[in-house]
Amino acid sequence: MSFEETVRDDALHRWAADALGGGSWAVATIEPGATRVAVQGIDPGDDLEIGSISKGLTALLLADAVERGEMLLTDRLDTFLPLDGSPAGLVTLDALSRHRSGLPSLPAQAHMGRRTASWLLLATNPYGDTLAELLEQTRATKVGRPRPVYSNLGFQLLGHAVAAAAGRPYRDLLAERLLGPLGLTSASVPATPDELGQRAVVGHTRWGRRAEPWTGEALGPAGGVRMSVRDAATLARALLEGSAPGTAALEPVDDFVPGARIGAAWITSVHDGVDVTWHNGGTGGFRTWLGLDRAAGTAAVVLNARVRSVDAVGRRLLATLRT
Repeated sequence: MSFEETVRDDALHRWAADALGGGSWAVATIEPGATRVAVQGIDPGDDLEIGSISKGLTALLLADAVERGEMLLTDRLDTFLPLDGSPAGLVTLDALSRHRSGLPSLPAQAHMGRRTASWLLLATNPYGDTLAELLEQTRATKVGRPRPVYSNLGFQLLGHAVAAAAGRPYRDLLAERLLGPLGLTSASVPATPDELGQRAVVGHTRWGRRAEPWTGEALGPAGGVRMSVRDAATLARALLEGSAPGTAALEPVDDFVPGARIGAAWITSVHDGVDVTWHNGGTGGFRTWLGLDRAAGTAAVVLNARVRSVDAVGRRLLATLRT
């Protein structure tokens, strides 16, 4: 199958420029037989923070690990991570994958107010913890009632549990089982700013301040993956075709918020009468969206290097493929 890629000067670029305006961004549309990309201010191979779309990748690894027989969805966190005796250790992988664990969005942390103020005022990275630090914080974290509450902490722990079951660090497992097989050569999970590549795009806050990159060993499974628009489009196609490992994660199994159901991380909601399976992302300097119209075999990706929501833009872009 041949794929057409059109960059910068095609109709997609004009559409995206009108929708997104200035700044640096990248978009892609995926249809049977055609992948089209448009960029502004960056190159198609440059990598950006995809934020919580990372959770979608972690969910694929979870589903794949279950298929391999390495773990069960009913297993508890303390089966894989040293959380014995803490409330979080009793939480199941299934509850984590559907954001029904009772865990808060963030763990109990020292100097949380200072971290938050620095992030809001100076655009610093609030997520630079190591895995050891995350586990220490988690042991001191209370677990509430198991109801739908979006939890970054939950997916950090889930990803590291999947990795522990395979006997590898998270980023090594991601590279071995997902990035490598799909040929996602730009993707990485940097633990420190020193690990950023030369093609790493700098994000900006809503007010135009350069944002410190969100790196961190602990963060990886929930929001620490970087990827180019080309690789994001390749991932979307693999999800549509079912060739990506762990695509069972896409199947909705539970209600999440009004009008939306959830599988493992991936959300399915109805827009203009069409089921759209999607995940978005937000970091200190980026907003992202990846959505699939699985019935039509189409997808759209929007990566914006500025803190401006792109969810509506992504849905509209996906809808253009139906006309």
